[in-house]
Formats: sequence, C-alpha cells, structure tokens
Amino acid sequence: MQSPLFAFTEQQSQERYVVQNPQMLRVALTGQDDVLARKGAMVAYQGLMDFDGEYQSHSRRSARARTGEGLDLMRCSGQGTVYLANLAQYIHVVDVDPDGMTVDSAYVLALDSTLHTEVIAVDSQYGVSGTGKYQLNISGRGKVALMTSGRPLMMHVTPDKYVNADADAVVAWSTSLRVQMQAQTHSSGVRRRRGNTGEGWELSFLGEGFALVQPSEVMPPQHAQIGQGLGAQFGVGQQGAHGQNQGNVWS
Repeated sequence: MQSPLFAFTEQQSQERYVVQNPQMLRVALTGQDDVLARKGAMVAYQGLMDFDGEYQSHSRRSARARTGEGLDLMRCSGQGTVYLANLAQYIHVVDVDPDGMTVDSAYVLALDSTLHTEVIAVDSQYGVSGTGKYQLNISGRGKVALMTSGRPLMMHVTPDKYVNADADAVVAWSTSLRVQMQAQTHSSGVRRRRGNTGEGWELSFLGEGFALVQPSEVMPPQHAQIGQGLGAQFGVGQQGAHGQNQGNVWS
C-alpha cells in the first residue's frame, strides 16, 4: 500500500506538547501530570488512557452562570499519547509565566492541570455588556494550547505604542496589560455598530506585553442572523455567537 498520506506520520519528540500539524496537537502523558482538554477534543490516542469529566466547584459554576465565560473540560490521564483537535482550527502552544495570561475561553484547547483559571471582567467605558466583557485569566506555570481560525497576528504592546483590536478578533493577551473595552462612536448610538462600517466594540491595550489577534471575528457579518432577535443579529447571548456558533465558523 502506497500513498502520499504516509507522509503524515506521528511526530517523534520528548516534549509533552507537540504540534503534530498546524491543526492537531499531540500530548504525551507519563502517568504523573494530567492534562485538561476541551470536551470532545480527542481524535485519537495510544496507550492506557482515561477520560473523565472535570469537576467544577460551586464558585466556578456560579461564575459561568453569571458571565457565560468558563471552560468545559475533560481530564486526560494515564500513560500514552493523546491527539487533540477542534474543527481544524490552528493550534499554538504557549508557556504561561507567573504574570499570567488572559484568554477567551472559546479558544482554549488544552492546558496543564496545575494551572489556575478565574473569570475576570473587562471594563466598558459605557457600562454596556457585550462580546469580550468577561474573559478567563490563567495563572501559574505550565502550558496552554490555544486555537485560532487561521494564522494569527501577535502584536507587541509597549508604553509608547498601544494597540486597539476588534473585541471579536482578540484571542489572548498578557495579563499585565491594562485593558478597556470601548466603542468609537457617540454614546447615543453605542448599542449599535458604528454607522455602516461594520465595526463595533474594541479592546484597547496599554502597558508592556502582547496581544494575540486572529484573522476572524466571532460576530457574524452585519445584519446576518443566526437564531432569533437582536441578540442573534449582533452576535450576543444564547442566540448569538457563543450560543449558536461555538466553533466560530461562519458559512
């Protein structure tokens, strides 16, 4: 049997996390440290592996109910190799330092079980809830595998060069950055997208660090509807982006 498919064999490495290809992650487990992965993300495994639903404390369940932000995880344990993927999104392994990182939970594929997660709020200058208001802070030492729709842009933020990005395209940023949600529009029209440009909420980053932006937005094109009501049109709530399009794939 011969085929070009045999070029896509397993990556051989001693590293715990290896990007098998741009859209698949290989994680090696030795029976010592478990890995937490997105529910349903396992596509293959070798060895003696167990997959269990991850327990959520009362405080985490309450935070999820109030904000809609949180992680649906499974615990992968045992000895062997597990392969993870989600809707063929691009995968990137990031080392978390003691300063921590802030992410949109929709883009987390896997993380070390030793890391700590906590839901935080992003300030809105108008106090209006919207996409990106609540995010997930990850702290400790370990690795996180993030997903993006397409190849992302890593932007360097410095004290003399701040960065603005569409709130629906931002994937993650350094927790040390000062962040504010804003809309470049008059306050009287803050509840609609800016004129007919199709642009809406932005996140403004100041300080020293990095912001990761993907070439895709959570929100659908303006006036497109998935679900019903205004929430569907503007991509918020259970009728919007997170409720109806978990994979961030607009067709």
